[in-house]
Amino acid sequence: MSEFIPFKSLQRPPKPNTCLAAPDNFCLASEADFAPPEFDLSAADLFTKINEIISAERSFGRLTSDADALRLKFVATTGLMRFKDDVDIEVIPLDDGKSTLAIYSRSRVGYSDLGANRKRVTKLIAKLTTN
Repeated sequence: MSEFIPFKSLQRPPKPNTCLAAPDNFCLASEADFAPPEFDLSAADLFTKINEIISAERSFGRLTSDADALRLKFVATTGLMRFKDDVDIEVIPLDDGKSTLAIYSRSRVGYSDLGANRKRVTKLIAKLTTN
């Protein structure tokens, strides 16, 4: 993993082994699977919270982050088969001190992920809304 993916021009592969959560019209070249919620946190606070959650998760590793760009990426390892999946996150500032995010999780190998990427994205969002 090196640089962050460009969400605006992201083009997803035709294989069903990815999950993209992004606000409407944020990704211009790909359709998101669903829109994430808005958070009652500043972008900087949401970025910090995401960093804390990712750092505490045993199946997440090799975290790269840029606080100025509000970007993170990490490798997630699946439980049973130990496949490596790549996850990119961009925190998006909104009006009134709120924020949201875009998350793209994708498998490195295989055609189908049996829903693993979608589960990962929804679980991460759930942790952000309950912590």
